Amino acid sequence: MDRIGVLTTAAGFGPQAGEIHLGDDAAVLGPLPEGHQLVLCSDAAVAGVHADLDLLDLADLGWRAAVASLSDLAAMGAHPLALVASVITPPDTNPELILAGLVEAAAAFSCPLVGGDLSAGSQAVVDVAATGTLPAGSAMRRDTARPGDSIFVTGPLGASAAGLRLLRGGERGGELIEAHRRPRPRLREGAVAREAFVRCAMDISDGLGLDLDRLARASTVGFELFDIPAALGATEDEALSGGEDYELLLISPDAGGLRRAFAAAGLRAPLEIGRVHGDPAARLLRGARFTPDGYRHEVG
Repeated sequence: MDRIGVLTTAAGFGPQAGEIHLGDDAAVLGPLPEGHQLVLCSDAAVAGVHADLDLLDLADLGWRAAVASLSDLAAMGAHPLALVASVITPPDTNPELILAGLVEAAAAFSCPLVGGDLSAGSQAVVDVAATGTLPAGSAMRRDTARPGDSIFVTGPLGASAAGLRLLRGGERGGELIEAHRRPRPRLREGAVAREAFVRCAMDISDGLGLDLDRLARASTVGFELFDIPAALGATEDEALSGGEDYELLLISPDAGGLRRAFAAAGLRAPLEIGRVHGDPAARLLRGARFTPDGYRHEVG
């Protein structure tokens, strides 16, 4: 815990009045703003499953674990509040390298690391719990898409999968590789979408096809895609089925209103890629049926 405290202090984190962060058995945070709800989520990153440490370093593992949880907050439209992390490492692995990546991500996205635990195990594992807040009753969900709604994503897809392909091919630099090593959660986009009355959203962690299929099943609807926006240097297959982009899927009944909200916030325009279909069995890509697939979190 002392090692976590050194890193968080150096990053400028500290408790607000009445709060307790590191040093006790649990962190104590301040009261929620009136009329707000608490949002909770967690995500684990396991070496050899979620990250190939022959290609990435331990700080990348910590960063990616933090971002996975922060992206879940973004998908709900929540404002990040705090992170708690448990780090398990084998004897030959320095946990401070993982903690460094965790703290970097926490600082980059203004969500302090307020507690955690260090332990020993057979492989490196990072489990991050994130908390956030949002106005009561305003959370974006997966089960509220309706036929005729427009399907948007917050940016081009496939960059992370393309970066992994390049790393496996021996390359070590460039934007695509950085997208795989250090993905970014779309927290601002999520908050603006929620404020624009987007009722249905999800982050793209396992691939557009697989995650949109999950959203459609939750909402008992189908979907038709007419565009797959691939990042520069990524293939369409990587854009459709590659994982860990952490862009957001946004389902909106008011396409114009969503575009105006993003423009007013100074954000890049969301990309309209399809429509929600009334047939729950419909999985259409440019008019043809397809089988959604996605990232399976396997290395090799």
